This record gives sequence, C-alpha cells and structure tokens, in this order.
Amino acid sequence: MINRSIFVILLLLSTSFISFSFGAGPLIAESDWMGTATTKSDSIARPSTAKSESPSYLIGPNDVLNIYVWKEPELTQDLTVMADGKITFPLIGEIMAQGQTVTALTKTITEKLKNYVTAPQVTVIVRETHSRRIYTVGKLNEPGPYTLEPGMTVIQALSTAGGFTEWADTKNILIIRRQGKKERQIHFDYEKFISGKKTEQNILLEPNDTIVVP
Repeated sequence: MINRSIFVILLLLSTSFISFSFGAGPLIAESDWMGTATTKSDSIARPSTAKSESPSYLIGPNDVLNIYVWKEPELTQDLTVMADGKITFPLIGEIMAQGQTVTALTKTITEKLKNYVTAPQVTVIVRETHSRRIYTVGKLNEPGPYTLEPGMTVIQALSTAGGFTEWADTKNILIIRRQGKKERQIHFDYEKFISGKKTEQNILLEPNDTIVVP
C-alpha cells in the first residue's frame, strides 16, 4: 500500500515537471537578457562627435569641425570655423566653410587635397555646434543660450530651459525673431497649447530666436 502511494506521488511530480518544462514558453535568449550584443564592427574606433547633424545642416562661425583624412594623421585635426566663416587647413590654406553642408565641405577638401595626396579619403564631422543658437530669458529655471537642435520647437526649448518659475506669465510668452533688419514678435500661449488649443503655436525655432517668458 505504501509503495503504491509513493508511486502515485512520483507520477504526479513527473507530470508537473514535464508540464513546467514545455508549457512555460520559450526561454529568454542571452542577448535579450543582457541587451543587444555588440558586434565586432561596433568596436571600431571612429572620430567622436557630440551630436549627429542632419544632412542639410549648414556650417557656421564658431562651429568645431573634426576633419579626418585616412592614413594621413598629420592632416587629421579639429578646426574651429573663424568669424569670417573660413578654416585654415594644412597644404590647402583657407577654405570657406560657412554655408556649406558637411557633404559639400568634404568634397571641397577632397578635391583640393588631390594635388598633394593620392586618392584622399576625407571625413568631416561637426563636433560642436555654436553657430546655431537660441536664447531663453525671463522666468525660467535655467534661462540662457542653447544649441538649436534640428527640429527644435518652442515647447522643447522651454523644457531645455528647465520650465517655468512660480510667477511666470505663461499666457504671454514671446518668440523674438530677427529677419534682416526687422524684428518680429510671435505670441505663444502655453496654457492654451497644453489644453489642446492653438497647437500651431508650437513652431519650429530658427537660429538666434529669443524666447521671452515674462
């Protein structure tokens, strides 16, 4: 009688184990648990950059560029665009960088280097952007100048500036935009925006826009 009871217990335990093993679903892969695996190509050293600029980004004064020439370490360097929009590059001399995209400047340097280097391979990266700035003033927690990121809106800029202080007049925010010799004032009512009204107020910002929070 005892042996039969033991047999029944063992049978039940065996059935439960089989059900657990096959009914619990797929096991978690190591890559899912630890995160995405790093491939060998990911570990190859590349010139570092603080941010990735859009292909249409136009280089301006005070931007810091990393110019990399493959197998030419003496030509690889960081350069700051001067106030007149130019950079001075070894062998070539002065080049107008202002107003050019990274792709266009890469092509310009590559073409000029062909007189001195066999089949030059050039990479240009915007390491630091200083020419595209916006300014935030008034009753914000962290007012000041900020880099204008691609596609930055009014709300994103206000968030970057730390949000409002206690007595901020959020209904009468102004975006001051200079267009040529004229100055344009654009009204932004934060209260209406967050309530779902006048969402078109959340415009894309332009270089040198100033946001004033009274």
